[in-house]
Amino acid sequence: MRTWTTEFKQFLLRGNVVDLAIGIVIGAAFAAVVQAAVTDLLTPLVAAIFGQPDFNALTFTINGSTFRYGHFLNVLIAFVTIAFVVFFFVVKPINRLMELANRRESPDPSTRKCPECLSEIPIDARRCAYCTADVAPV
Repeated sequence: MRTWTTEFKQFLLRGNVVDLAIGIVIGAAFAAVVQAAVTDLLTPLVAAIFGQPDFNALTFTINGSTFRYGHFLNVLIAFVTIAFVVFFFVVKPINRLMELANRRESPDPSTRKCPECLSEIPIDARRCAYCTADVAPV
């Protein structure tokens, strides 16, 4: 008799659950690296060009509520950067591999469908082996 703990262990140790967990951890680490690159490298570069020292300092206040739109800009730049990297370094190569895999020539068919019973018959057959109908040559 299997207990729920045994089933739960089997569920957790399945390949796709572990792969998903690894993907989430690596994705979070990648996002942190990109966020640091945006905050520490890209934002100061843009600030040097446009004269704004720090995007995080960009705020406005309405009725005592502070809106930090500079922080939003940093997060938006990080998101676009992550999307760019994922698109050009994951999606494009995978699409190219799939395109190359689908480009292979399909072999000449060796069978065809009988027009009467729709069974698979040899391409050179003149009579269906299943329903004995006469079949026109191809």
